[in-house]
Formats: sequence, structure tokens, C-alpha cells
Amino acid sequence: MKSDYYKDLKIYNSLSGKKELFVPINNKNVGMYVCGPTVYNNAHLGNCRTFISFDLINRYLSHLGYKVRYVRNLTDVGHLENDSDSGEDKISKKARIEKLEPMEIVQKYTLDFHQIMEEFNTLPPNIEPTATGHIIEQIDSIKLILESGFAYEKNGSVYFDVLKFNKKRTYGKLSGRKIEDMMNNSRILDGSSDKKNPQDFALWKKAEDNHIMFWNSPWGKGFPGWHLECTAMSRKYLGEYFDIHGGGMDLKFPHHDCEIAQSESITNKNPAKYWMHTNMLTLNGKKMSKSIDNFILPNEVFSGNNKILNKEFSPNVVKFFIFQAHYRSVLDISNNALLASEKGLNKILDGFNLISNLECNDKSSDFDVEKWVSSCYSRMNDDFNTPMLIAEIFECLKFINNVYLGSKNLNKKDKEKIKHTLEIFLNDILGLKTKKEKNLLDNKISPDLIELLIKLRNQSRINKDFKLSDQIRDDLLKIGIQLNDDKNESSYKMI
Repeated sequence: MKSDYYKDLKIYNSLSGKKELFVPINNKNVGMYVCGPTVYNNAHLGNCRTFISFDLINRYLSHLGYKVRYVRNLTDVGHLENDSDSGEDKISKKARIEKLEPMEIVQKYTLDFHQIMEEFNTLPPNIEPTATGHIIEQIDSIKLILESGFAYEKNGSVYFDVLKFNKKRTYGKLSGRKIEDMMNNSRILDGSSDKKNPQDFALWKKAEDNHIMFWNSPWGKGFPGWHLECTAMSRKYLGEYFDIHGGGMDLKFPHHDCEIAQSESITNKNPAKYWMHTNMLTLNGKKMSKSIDNFILPNEVFSGNNKILNKEFSPNVVKFFIFQAHYRSVLDISNNALLASEKGLNKILDGFNLISNLECNDKSSDFDVEKWVSSCYSRMNDDFNTPMLIAEIFECLKFINNVYLGSKNLNKKDKEKIKHTLEIFLNDILGLKTKKEKNLLDNKISPDLIELLIKLRNQSRINKDFKLSDQIRDDLLKIGIQLNDDKNESSYKMI
């Protein structure tokens, strides 16, 4: 294990509502299940935030020395519009709109999701099971729930009996919702529903004649309910009781509450020791959602082809922007916020790339490196507090800059320690790319052209056209040319 840092890791458990010391069930082995996307459309940035956050968690646990089995599912059937128990499957609906086979839709958007995750430099999960690949397991799970007495069959569909379950155990323990409140806020069934109560949810739905995706079952032709797949697949690959179950905050209710109820019906135990939830990514102060047309796709951010932002931003910048807020905090995306992140990331990369060129000696350093390293781990051990970790990184790079200017001293041993630690946290844990992103113009722009642009910029400064001056400086920086301003002139260096 990585020194003794692993002993201090605390995780916020949504189930208890507090931070708890992380103690894996099985010594150095960690099982983590994260609810993946429903692959019926492009993943928006709100979706990506969840998976980037759990990639960070996976990376950090692995860095500490744990052997992580990271399972993230793909929902490719059974997810109804508005997460209801009736209506049209999201994938089937999309297939009808695009005039494609449902599995063509699944393949198309699965590839898109994987491409985006790769651009964000996230590691793939160890196992990525699909709902359609585990129909047998889901049918077997339904049989076990029926045997427990907490489900009933009606007209070819099978429903979970929430009220009956709640009499013996507690439904809604994760979200904190009370069954009485749910009943008071529910509409009375109109008689057309097969459900006993409005709170009941589908384990298996009978397929109507026009339904495209269906399978044979003991209850007739149909398809599984959305909540069921995660119960069946987490149990198969991680066992009846595993360490971490994660997902977005919006999954607490009903999805995760339903998962817990299903698992407790089968095994008499909550499936996970720690429940972790990422918060929303908002846009213009509102939840990012396709249903209300308030969302932005990653590729639209990367290309600048959108109506919200003034310019394009790289995946590296967007990822850094996400890490500047704690994963449990609401984060609002805006042009100014991304610009600030871009500026901050460039400062970090400039400082990091400066370290190798520092002239050091064997004197004592004006910086307590061991204390700083310990602080970095303390920040991450405090429920993966990336904003505070980034603050620690900035503090170190401020010192590095002073060493470069000659006002502070750094010896060779501490220099290597700082460089190694920054590589760990920037590359291995945050998953950021520390090499300046290449541009088509790299090594192809002539010195004469650079000098011409510098003259133009100097003239704009004289004319107090600071907008143009800043634009030239920023555009040159993007292609690896850093300007250093003096009172009367500017010089440049390739970075």
C-alpha cells in the first residue's frame, strides 16, 4: 500500500449522510459499481461529470494500492420515458425516430460515449456489462423477488410491491423519502394500470404488439424494468455485498432506492457499504437536461460550435474545470468559468514544465516538501477534495516560480520529489495531460511571423487596444508560444 495514506481516506456515505473512514470489505480488494449511461443519445456534460468523478476515485484508490474491480453498466433496454412504468422505451423511441434498428442506436451512442470518455482521458472500467446481455440474470432475480413475497405478477407484467416491502423493511432509506409522503403525493390509479399501488415499480413489463425489443420469460414476452439490471449485474460481478455503489445525485430516487429494495428482497442486505453520488452540472443556473433542452454536448464545447460559449475549450480544460468544484457540489458551466479554468490550467502546466529547467544546489530548500506532499494526500483523503488539492498544487508552483526568479532556494533532492509528486497527482490521479496540446501550426510558424505578430501586439498596447493585445497573446499561447512582456518590448519562447 502507498505508505500509510490509505488509512486516512474518508468517503461521504449518502446512506449515513456523513463522512466515514473507508474500510474495504475484503482487505485490499475494492468492488465499485457505477450506474452508466442509457445509450439512446449523446452523453451531455452533466453525464460526463459523474463518470469523470468516478474515474478519479478509481485512479486514487488504485494509486493507494487497492485492487479495484470497477463495474459500469450500459443501459441498452428497459428504460422508459421519464423513468415511468408505462410508455415507450427510450431506445425503441429513438430507433423509430432515426429509422434504425434499436441495436444500431445502441451501437452508435455507445461508440460516441466511449470516444468522449477517451477524449477526457478516463480509464475504461474493468467490466462494462449491458442490460441486454444479462436478461437471464434479471429473470432469475425476478423469480427470487417473487419467492420473497415482495412482487406480484399481473397480465404478463411483474411489479415490486413497495407497500408490502415497507412493512417489513424500509423503502426510501437512501433518499430519505417517507412512504406516507409518497402516497399522499401520488395520483389514484385510474383502473387501467396493473399495479396495486402507484408506488410499485416494474420488474418485468409485458411487451405490446408494437414493441420492438422483447424477450421470452415465464410471464410471457416482455422486457426488464430499468432498476432491475443494476441489481442483477452488480450481484453477478461484485457479489451480494460490495464496497462502493455510485451514480449521479438524480439516481438516489427512485433508481437506487429501488435497487436497495430489490437486493434486500433477495439477500436480506443492502448491496453496498458506501453509496456515493455526484452533484449536478448546471447550465445558466438550471439543471443540465435533454428533456428541457438545457444541455451542451462535449463535442460542442471542444469545437466551439455552440450558442453558449464564445470559443472552443479542450477536454483537458473542461476536465480541470470539473475538478475545481467538489464532486458533491453543484457546478455551473459558463464561458467565464471555462476561461478562468483555461488560464489556471495553463499556469499549472507552465509551472510544471518549468521544474526540469530549474537550477538547484545542495543547500536546504525554502519549502517543506514532505509537509506539502502530506497535505496533498490529506486533501484527497478528505472525500476526494480536488479543489483543495488544486490549491495545494498552485501553492507549490508559486514557490517554483520564485525559485525560477532566484528569490527562493530549492535543492536537487526536493526538486525531484516535487516533480514526481506533481506527476502523480496531475497525470495519474486527476488524469490531466501535462504536455502542451499540439497544434497544427506547431513548428511550422516562422520566427518572422512571430515577430510581426509581436509588433502588431505592441502597437495595440500603445493604442490601448487591450482586447486585441490579449487576444494575440492568448492565441500565440495556444500554439505553444509564450510572450514575456517588458516595459517597452516583448520576447517569446516556445513551450
